[in-house]
Amino acid sequence: MKKLLPLAALIIVVIVIQKMTGWTDTRFYLTQLTMAAYYALLIVGLCVVMGYAGQISLGHAGFFAIGGYVSAALTTINLVAYQDRVVIRMLDGFGLLVAGQDIYGDAILVVAPWAACIAAVVCAGATAWVLGIPVLKLKGHYLAMATLGFGIIVYRIVLASAVFGEADGISEVPPLPLLPGLTVSGDFGMREENYYIAWGMLIIGMILLRNLIDSRVGRALRSIHGSEEAAESTGVNTARFKLKVFVLSAVFAAVAGVFLTHYNGGIGPSEASVMKSVRYVAIVAVGGMAHLWGALIMVIVLYFLSLRGVFGSYDDAVFGFILIVIMLFAPNGILSLNWRGYFFGLFRRSGHTEEPGRAIDGTP
Repeated sequence: MKKLLPLAALIIVVIVIQKMTGWTDTRFYLTQLTMAAYYALLIVGLCVVMGYAGQISLGHAGFFAIGGYVSAALTTINLVAYQDRVVIRMLDGFGLLVAGQDIYGDAILVVAPWAACIAAVVCAGATAWVLGIPVLKLKGHYLAMATLGFGIIVYRIVLASAVFGEADGISEVPPLPLLPGLTVSGDFGMREENYYIAWGMLIIGMILLRNLIDSRVGRALRSIHGSEEAAESTGVNTARFKLKVFVLSAVFAAVAGVFLTHYNGGIGPSEASVMKSVRYVAIVAVGGMAHLWGALIMVIVLYFLSLRGVFGSYDDAVFGFILIVIMLFAPNGILSLNWRGYFFGLFRRSGHTEEPGRAIDGTP
């Protein structure tokens, strides 16, 4: 029961924030909170890889970009010129294509958003599986460098490929229908709905990861983090568990990329940049390597402030400064600090009102 209390508190906070923005006529804050929730979905998945499996990945911006770019490309590339081909007719027959008109009245034929979403997530998961088999045999900074190389490859592909819009990225990505009357879209009239969609996805992700951590898989991951050799000696298939959690985290990143792309109506190459991957790792480190709630709190706070433009053009510098401070004073994450003792100490000190000429114990 105690494990459900933080989730219940989170749900209450999400609802209260939405209601308060309505009462105070500040609904525009919901846009940044929605985007921050999608980034948080990526971060909590990465937290499991880093904090519980002990694997440092500098390529998760690549998985995010694969999800977003694949879904964006499939829903914007016009297939009218290829509609007579067998493959296109088969896809149309299975209901995977949708026809319509562009703003100029010309006919268009694209992959249905729901099908593109599934294809994008599967593509990211398959990529993580293929990459993970050889790469996860590496450890420490060797693994970090290998995943960094993967991130660089993805970044250069989306930056140089005409299919992915090169430096301009892909725009005019259509909304993503989920249920009748419920659509992932940046439409201002659907701010509240999209706010709850994003946070609902994040809460579901947190529930799945908490159950994973508390299961046999979670215990195996903690043993791997402690000592891979010791885990293997007890019969734990370390390669299989590491690969599974790596693919799962990639799927989380891809889902975040897909939903945020359809919410924003586009995606650019900056989402695949190496600095984004470094930022994700930094947020996990600041929140606490093995602390889902710490990572969640930090990504929401930092990304909300960043998206509001509080840091200006010094985003990366601020993230770097915060990382240095946390590594110096709280290497296990910000929630590892004894906040209760700190505030209790402040309270006690504030209660000591010393009279002039009289000691604290009351003696002259």
